[in-house]
Amino acid sequence: MAVDDAKILKPTDAVIRTAVTCVCGSDLWPCRGAEPTERAHPMGHEHVGFVEEVGSAVTSVKPGQFVGGSFATSDNTCANCRDGFQSGCLNREFTSTCQAEYVRIPNAQGTLAATEEIPGEEFRPGLPAVFDVMGTGWWAADAAEVKAGSTAVAVGDGAAGLCAVIAAREMGAERITAMSRHGSRQKLARGFGATDVVTERGEVGVARIKEMTGGIGADSVLECVGTARAMQQALHSARPGGNVGFVGVPHGVAVVGQELFFSHVALRGAAPDRLMVHLAVNEADSEHDVVHWPAPVTDEEYAAPRPPTDTRTRVLTSSPPFSHRIALLTSEQASSC
Repeated sequence: MAVDDAKILKPTDAVIRTAVTCVCGSDLWPCRGAEPTERAHPMGHEHVGFVEEVGSAVTSVKPGQFVGGSFATSDNTCANCRDGFQSGCLNREFTSTCQAEYVRIPNAQGTLAATEEIPGEEFRPGLPAVFDVMGTGWWAADAAEVKAGSTAVAVGDGAAGLCAVIAAREMGAERITAMSRHGSRQKLARGFGATDVVTERGEVGVARIKEMTGGIGADSVLECVGTARAMQQALHSARPGGNVGFVGVPHGVAVVGQELFFSHVALRGAAPDRLMVHLAVNEADSEHDVVHWPAPVTDEEYAAPRPPTDTRTRVLTSSPPFSHRIALLTSEQASSC
């Protein structure tokens, strides 16, 4: 069945020509029949590419720029957006047709961010991960309130789980455990900052976490799978007063209220904010392959000229370099948890 070409439907839309798109673990649910597919349409939400056309209300990007965006589009002006929860935008639409040559992006003004320069082709394969799955892993750590010197556990070793390990390390966790059963991904997790690997699952895996934390549990648990078993493993691995950030799209997950009540564990779901989208590749640092990760800024601040010593950005320079780590992640095809 033929599908319609991407085109401007609203003044707030943009159409981009994809440079790179990729498969996410969430794409596998409909492929496996776990989600109904009622009509023919392209798959995917991870994308970077060139702006082809913009609607009359879009002024933040223009044709020819290289851009990326989020899986959930947002206008970045409603109350929820201004409170930092853009994926709960009152005018939210999801991008779900990005594995195509051309893609319509709703709410382009608040969703798309342009790189300062058009990145070289050698950098592009890693950029969808930075725009999408790295933000997901980062939010898992943020929602789980990872702090300097804390203990953190990443449940899942797909792209989101591995990015959650990176995020926990960048946030200063002292002990980071990756729950993984795949040798190649365990190697990546350790390279990204994991201090420990637990191969067991279910209550046996929980028992290992308790054993490693003096019988208490972890301060922060980052659930990056979305199955009922993974959620139970995450909740039971957290200490009383600990936090679970879950970013795996839930399938068949049911949380027992009384159990949660007495656990004293805080639970927060996925809602990556604007920080995850505003980034730029500094071509001047291309020989070092460095990605600059900005602190949260407004659209106006982001668009304004910035001096070379702008303190709103910090460079992730831990070894191996950040974008090298993202390239490793994507090269391993670690897209399912």
